[in-house]
Amino acid sequence: MGMERYAGRVALVTGASSGIGAAVAQALLRRGLTVVGLARRVDRVKALELKDAPGTLHAVEGDVSSEESVLAAFKWIRENLSGVDILVNNAGLGNDSDLTSGKTEDWKRILDVNVLGLSICTREAVQDMLRRGVDDGFIIHIGSVLGHVPPGSSISAMYSASKHAVKTLLEGLRKDLVARKSNIRVGEISPGAVKTEIIKTNFKILPPNFFDTIPSMEPEDIAEAAVYMLSQHPRVQVQDIIIYPTCSE
Repeated sequence: MGMERYAGRVALVTGASSGIGAAVAQALLRRGLTVVGLARRVDRVKALELKDAPGTLHAVEGDVSSEESVLAAFKWIRENLSGVDILVNNAGLGNDSDLTSGKTEDWKRILDVNVLGLSICTREAVQDMLRRGVDDGFIIHIGSVLGHVPPGSSISAMYSASKHAVKTLLEGLRKDLVARKSNIRVGEISPGAVKTEIIKTNFKILPPNFFDTIPSMEPEDIAEAAVYMLSQHPRVQVQDIIIYPTCSE
């Protein structure tokens, strides 16, 4: 039993318009899942469709920092696809705001997306699974190696703190599900440097070619980790996959 058990099932991938989210969405499409890609840039999600893949893609416009937007997305999924069986909490962002002069709205944006948005999506997905009697669902958080180590500098501290929160929230979720005697599994993938748009769009202090100066991975590498996690026997829960680029310090 591998990914075959999820063929035709519904996977919601947040932040699916680029980077890791786009790679995860396409990896699941190739394995026959019905994928709902949630993002603000819905046209970019539509462009992920693979004509030779057995899965089906649905692009849904949404912003995980808005509870109203998230609830609307889950409502659409219930009405059109029955419900969510797999949730990949990929949406995330950071910025250059340090801890002594940063703007409150910049800090809030990080926490709204990386922590609260993730938590709202998780709550709605789990409640949906429980309501439908889905006992083999899966919640995957895309974290970061920065959630396992002290921040390297002040400008990364709030982002790093949000990823530490993701790790803590995952363990809390696991214990919640154990208490409910539910077989819904959870896991976190914690990557190091991955070539995505995050530097160009979020961390302006770093040069645009930053990923060319350090060992780094491709989004598809992280997508394969998600597939590995999902492919394990139902008796196996992979709690965290920490992935560094080869030769990374």
